[in-house]
Amino acid sequence: MRALEARGEREASANIDVIAKKCLVGGRVQGVFYRATAAQRARELGLTGHAINLPDGRVEVLACGDANAVDRFVEWLWTGSSASKVTSVEVTELAEHAPPATFRTG
Repeated sequence: MRALEARGEREASANIDVIAKKCLVGGRVQGVFYRATAAQRARELGLTGHAINLPDGRVEVLACGDANAVDRFVEWLWTGSSASKVTSVEVTELAEHAPPATFRTG
């Protein structure tokens, strides 16, 4: 019986709609724990990807995983850390992207 349950769980997880979105977040988002807070939220939602500082002052966020969780995370990007002030979030859906194994900051 457990083998059938495990097979059913694998089939259900195979049916999850996995997507990847790249977001460029602008505003006061560097030096205010934005990346660390984003990584924590992404992990809570079961997402992989990254949050990295860009030379122009923005943060690039890659979010990969269940479509519903990615969409919730993208909405959260407007909130950020308590010290951040987000003024823009540019979102691009990536058609073909191999999701990374973890969510990292850099």
